[in-house]
Amino acid sequence: MRAEKHKKKKRTWLRVVGIVLLLMVLGGGAYAYSVYHSLNSAVETMHKPINREKSDKRTEEVKFQERDPFSVLLMGVDERKNDKGRSDTMIVLTVNPDTKSVKMLSIPRDTLTDIVGHGTRDKINHAYAFGGVEMAMDTVEEMLDIPIDYYVQINMEGFEDIVDAVGGITVNNDLSFDAGGYSFHEGQVDLNGKKALAYSRMRYDDPRGDFGRQIRQRQIIQGIISEGASVKSLWKFDDIFDALGSNVKTNIEFNEMVDIQKHYKDASNDIEQIKIEAGSGTRIDNIYYYVIPEEEIARLQGLLKEHLEL
Repeated sequence: MRAEKHKKKKRTWLRVVGIVLLLMVLGGGAYAYSVYHSLNSAVETMHKPINREKSDKRTEEVKFQERDPFSVLLMGVDERKNDKGRSDTMIVLTVNPDTKSVKMLSIPRDTLTDIVGHGTRDKINHAYAFGGVEMAMDTVEEMLDIPIDYYVQINMEGFEDIVDAVGGITVNNDLSFDAGGYSFHEGQVDLNGKKALAYSRMRYDDPRGDFGRQIRQRQIIQGIISEGASVKSLWKFDDIFDALGSNVKTNIEFNEMVDIQKHYKDASNDIEQIKIEAGSGTRIDNIYYYVIPEEEIARLQGLLKEHLEL
């Protein structure tokens, strides 16, 4: 089944920047000023530069003011006590302002690939455990043969705080199941933070395995975006920004976020979820891996390169 196309999505929570700037331009007073500076403070907390050289897959750095297409690696990291954690979710986003579109590719966590900088072939989610954000970006970049320009890392435990901060979310569940002490029926389901975390983590009782969990995790993210971008959430901005600042890390700076909002906002109206159409699970030395054929990897590379105008 091919990826769904031209499906309208809510703008990301960065839309708040545009709302705030508009209020200030129109003469908004202390409230708009307070929101703006709370957001700035949250982004400063979120901002975490990385020690990584510019990709050799780019000849020039991305210039947002010139509306260059760019890519982001979105990682949901399951961090446990005394454990660096693994990238539980890996989603590559490519953004093209000229075509006003975003392409989204979810990479199964068990995908077998070369771990760049570690000299091994292993599950792709181990790259983060071996070498942090930098090794994860390098590994995804090598696998897809495209530059990975930015990253956004979400602490999966933080889903709970973020969902509660926006006042809860609603998702459309396509599978009835029990998880984490909760029962989730088919159809529309209202989730608070704890329920959202349980909902997003279940995979063993889903016949789609990790693909089913990826669907639920995207639903949580999209639910947060939907609630966070609503005007009513402006009244909860302190809680939302605190939750984001505590649970999200990125190398995107505040002024870059403002430029993205200014020059790329229309792209969020057309998000295409690219589906991996060929691949299978197999056991090697009694360890489960997901193997994607070279022909399918080449197809995915071509789609993303074209979107990035490479």
